[in-house]
Amino acid sequence: MTKPNDHQTPAEEAAPPQAPQNFQVHLRKIPLLAELSDEDMQRVKTELRFRQYNKRDIVLQKGAAGDGLLFLLSGQMQVIDVTEDGRAIGLRMLAPGDFFGEIAVINGSQRTASVVAMSSVLVAFLPAAAALHLFSHAPSVANMMLRHLAAKIQRDSEFRSLLSINNTARRIYTYLVQMKKPGEEPGQPEVVENLPTHQDIANMINTSRETVTRALTALAQQGIIQKDTHRLFIIKPAALQKLTESP
Repeated sequence: MTKPNDHQTPAEEAAPPQAPQNFQVHLRKIPLLAELSDEDMQRVKTELRFRQYNKRDIVLQKGAAGDGLLFLLSGQMQVIDVTEDGRAIGLRMLAPGDFFGEIAVINGSQRTASVVAMSSVLVAFLPAAAALHLFSHAPSVANMMLRHLAAKIQRDSEFRSLLSINNTARRIYTYLVQMKKPGEEPGQPEVVENLPTHQDIANMINTSRETVTRALTALAQQGIIQKDTHRLFIIKPAALQKLTESP
């Protein structure tokens, strides 16, 4: 895991004022912005700045000024924190359409965590003043932000419960249960989209990459899961749930 350092520049400081011409950005595909009026959308477009990052670049630095809201337009990122002894701990993954940095914008405070690019990414930065205007004047944005914050509190609570599990294998099984989503169509198996690397999962749940590999291999051999390049299918959800409850 790459760790934040003082030599890498946060998105809000480094981003050019306009998107390069080859970027085809469809802002209505971002859930937070999807229901904006045409007038508000035009205001957002004029304020946005864009930046590309390479894999393992630091997009946001913990402790930096919270002077904007950010949107992930393409690629994958991970929110991380660093312990007092210097270990990087993954908190959650971000996928295209997700936004981040909202807490510091709302509070007018510093960034509470860092964000690392897990692949080449394209990020849009909306200055704090424009973001706060949306929160207070666009009902659809305010409503979605409230639901997002409520879900974030619940997710963080579930994650703390996960880390309190002493049995490492059960932590891995519980992590998969928390990450899974329904299949795209009725009858399709539940799925973990944008599956993190084994090392990234290990960082998030405080174990080793080898332990994660062994656990996932065992699940696959039992026919409980099936993996492809970037997804993990839960073929036997009841069996996986039972493993999370085993002593």
